[in-house]
Amino acid sequence: MSSNKPANKPASKLPWSVPVAMSGIPEGGKRFELVADEATRAEVAQIAGLRSLPRLQVTFDVARHGSDGLRVEGEVSATVGQTCVVTLDPIDTDVKEEVNLVFTPPSTPVAVEDEGDDAAIINPGEPEPLIGETIDLGALATEFLIVGLDPYPRKPGATFEPPAVEDDSPHPFAALAALKKNSDAKE
Repeated sequence: MSSNKPANKPASKLPWSVPVAMSGIPEGGKRFELVADEATRAEVAQIAGLRSLPRLQVTFDVARHGSDGLRVEGEVSATVGQTCVVTLDPIDTDVKEEVNLVFTPPSTPVAVEDEGDDAAIINPGEPEPLIGETIDLGALATEFLIVGLDPYPRKPGATFEPPAVEDDSPHPFAALAALKKNSDAKE
């Protein structure tokens, strides 16, 4: 397993930065198994708006894509601490996000595999830009973690019960109803 912060890590404003240069990827590809340390998880949790982030790990297979690109396939896996939107109780949930991206220099078109009449696009849409022949696996993992979060986490079995409204309480349009009643009485 690789550490999430190499000894020669450049200063970065990203909480988790694991830069990988295309020159460091052999023809057969390379597997990266990364586990975020406690300090990194705390920073990622803050950015993602989480109560806690007890576990964050990734497995990425990085391979060459053509002569000037990279393909990243794998999974981001985490245990996240959130707050139930119904009960406001703390809950922990697991997040798993699949990653399958192609990175190419900004001017490179999307590669297509020719399968006769059924041509298959390797990466639907535009590929991600490969800037300076380097990708950042930590930043990629952080992005996919955030995408995989439930924006409205709910404790199992929790249901929202609206408060009961009594009939004698003022209604939003009570003042208008009173004006209409006075108007009708004058006619």
